[in-house]
Amino acid sequence: MQPKAKFRKDYRQPDFTVTDIYLDFQLDPQDTLVTSKLNIQRQNGTATHLRLDGHSFELISVKLNTQPFTQFQQTSDALILEIPVSYEQFELEIQTRLNPAQNTSLQGLYQSGDGICTQCEAEGFRQITYMLDRPDVLAKYRTKLTACKQKYPFLLSNGNRIAQGDLEDGRHWVEWEDPFFKPSYLFAVVAGDFDLLKDTFITMSGREVALEIYVDRGNLDRATWAMESLKRSMKWDEERFGLEYDLDIYMIVAVDFFNMGAMENKGLNIFNSKFVLANPQTATDEDYMGVESVIAHEYFHNWTGNRITCRDWFQLSLKEGLTVFRDQEFTSDLWSRSAKRIEDVRFLRTHQFAEDASPMAHPIRPEKVIEMNNFYTVTVYEKGAEVIRMLHTLLGENKFQEGMKLYVAENDGKAATCEDFVSAMERASGLDLAQFRRWYSQSGTPELTISDDYDEKHQIYRLHVSQYTPPTADQVEKVNLHIPLKVALYGENGQKIHLKYELSSVSDVLDVIHEHQTFEFHSVTQRPVPALLCDFSAPVRLDYNYTPAQLMTLVKFAENDFVRWDALQTLYFNELRTNLQRYQQAQPLRFSTELLEVLTLVLENANKETELTALTLSLPKETEFAESFKLIDPVGIAVAREFMQKTIAEALKERLLVCYNYNKLTNYQVVAEDMAKRALRNVCLSYLAFTDVGNGLVHKHYHNADNMTDMLAALNAATKAQLPCREQLLYDFENKWHQDGLVMDKWFNLQATRPDENVLELVQNLLEHRSFNFKNPNRVRALIGSFATQNPKAFHAIDGSGYRFLVDILMKLNDTNPQVAARIVEPLIKLSRYDTQRQTLMRRGLERLKGIDNLAPDLFEKIEKALK
Repeated sequence: MQPKAKFRKDYRQPDFTVTDIYLDFQLDPQDTLVTSKLNIQRQNGTATHLRLDGHSFELISVKLNTQPFTQFQQTSDALILEIPVSYEQFELEIQTRLNPAQNTSLQGLYQSGDGICTQCEAEGFRQITYMLDRPDVLAKYRTKLTACKQKYPFLLSNGNRIAQGDLEDGRHWVEWEDPFFKPSYLFAVVAGDFDLLKDTFITMSGREVALEIYVDRGNLDRATWAMESLKRSMKWDEERFGLEYDLDIYMIVAVDFFNMGAMENKGLNIFNSKFVLANPQTATDEDYMGVESVIAHEYFHNWTGNRITCRDWFQLSLKEGLTVFRDQEFTSDLWSRSAKRIEDVRFLRTHQFAEDASPMAHPIRPEKVIEMNNFYTVTVYEKGAEVIRMLHTLLGENKFQEGMKLYVAENDGKAATCEDFVSAMERASGLDLAQFRRWYSQSGTPELTISDDYDEKHQIYRLHVSQYTPPTADQVEKVNLHIPLKVALYGENGQKIHLKYELSSVSDVLDVIHEHQTFEFHSVTQRPVPALLCDFSAPVRLDYNYTPAQLMTLVKFAENDFVRWDALQTLYFNELRTNLQRYQQAQPLRFSTELLEVLTLVLENANKETELTALTLSLPKETEFAESFKLIDPVGIAVAREFMQKTIAEALKERLLVCYNYNKLTNYQVVAEDMAKRALRNVCLSYLAFTDVGNGLVHKHYHNADNMTDMLAALNAATKAQLPCREQLLYDFENKWHQDGLVMDKWFNLQATRPDENVLELVQNLLEHRSFNFKNPNRVRALIGSFATQNPKAFHAIDGSGYRFLVDILMKLNDTNPQVAARIVEPLIKLSRYDTQRQTLMRRGLERLKGIDNLAPDLFEKIEKALK
């Protein structure tokens, strides 16, 4: 039977709700007994059917008000009880039996290494016991955990620890109580043996909060950065948003087997160890920033997600888009606002714009879903954050904070909607956000087409702006959006032109609300160079016919770092597009002297602007270049990009060497200035690897490295440039780190993204590697996911071998972990972006998948949409 879609329009309040729940876990990896006591309250006076969600466990008994109860029907995914209308309130006791060790889905209660833990978002609680498993059912939880004390010395759950004791048979028990109402998806349990890092935080009202981070034995020296990040997050949320932590204890547990990045369960965050563990020997600068960002994100959920949760899963962006915006602002305030903005925009353009152009296109508030796990997407998260950012741009910081205070005051302890948030912003600011609300319901990437003219006689400059959102797979008809367009004007010599209309100053944020609009600026004494979409003020594609000279003016003079970086990106993209056409027409490739001039200028200013130089000098990846084409030529893009890289390397070799040597550091510190220097030095190395000094330089860089950032940079340079030293360095790295899964993920990624012709054969062989574990999502993503998403030339081989390999893997994952399968199927479902031959081969693979007997809903939904 095909899975059925659920629609947002069909939302109804539940007929019953749970007010209190007591859970008793007798924990054992093969045989866990769960007893739940649900205090249930009727909300519909005439309802007799109580439907509780549940599957993947054995039902032992049901009691109603302490008496055995048999008036129920058990289906494959629910327990349907007949409750007489006379029962206004009652207690339901349910016993279930689980096998955590056999639960490879990593949802519900499962074994991770030697420990046991849970993942309940979105619908994992129903794999533990029967429950009204929906986010608008808010209850208070009390949880008792009992297990073997030697094997599981730590027994953790939500809230505060209220009692504990030892039993005569070697077991012990701990009881937890969470004083706050929460939905079942925020419930958590962890049992295991860990190293523990402890600290405290004093809140702004003077309360002391115990902070505890649990990591696998032997990893304590890799938990310090996470603890520091947590304390910075707590302080920042108080200072910027006035939000204080509310429990006596805050716990983080790092586990190796986890489908997602982390989970914000109330007071007990469970993390993929990738986003907790870091020290200079095992983690790169990028890893350090990733750990801090995810620690902050999950902490910020305490208010935007936990204290205020979602009414239904269609409202997911209410908590995720807002919390991503908050974690972006946290990183921007503490580190570099421009670098963070550039990083976020690169990610959005590469991944979210691609999703808009795929069969899985959807608004940030979807209208229908089949499998909720499929909607934890870059659209809901990252585009959702961009929508919040546009609100912040339109309102300004002060009005935005007033809106936040109103939103929190009205919705604390409730299950809210996206409309509740926008309404609070509207009332706090006095702005009419009726048209802005369309961002929540319209999918696709809007396109802004801009032209201009200059009236020299009257000193008037005009911008003519048109907006258009192309049809998407889920929506044909589109409407005009409210798009904030931030602009600046520069003279040829770099002077910034004051924005005026008649004699008054005007805002640099233009309100684009119609299909066609013209904006006039007065007292403009020369034809200006426009900086458009400054700071990427809206998630749109921009079409303005910049000349190379105009782009060079912006690279040289723009005040805004994002504008300068983006101008150089446009030059890179234009260069690649030209050379791709030459390649497709069998003509020799050429490199423009103008672009070399700009890059020379960038390198000349490297010592003054280290961070920006590292960002602008980095050539976009093949996947980034691909997103500027409706029809993608993976081989042509790879050839043109490599030509660009080699040409830049040879032409600027001496300057790159000077820059490389100048930015050498003597010891490793996680501070902004040093991170910028390492980044720039390693970008220079990535180019120099393609020159005659490459092999010796990369070999020396690797062996002199005292940190993972530099070591990995050398490995990456050797791999991409296919240097003679590559195999010896890769062997040395593997030999040193083969017992550390997280570090080996970096090695697997390098192997999967080799430019070698036989890379697929190498990847297939690595499935048997001693460090690879097919049941671990991190390993699967590092090897198979990297090959499919980051090595487009090899994955899209014209013989279809890459597609056949991925389909074989997906068939296996369908039986073990459908959630991971649905993530790595993504490159296959974007078949419409490729030529007819590749489309045919991809379609054949998808049809093969669709034909399997037990296709999981996670995969079914994406395959069905792709084949349509």
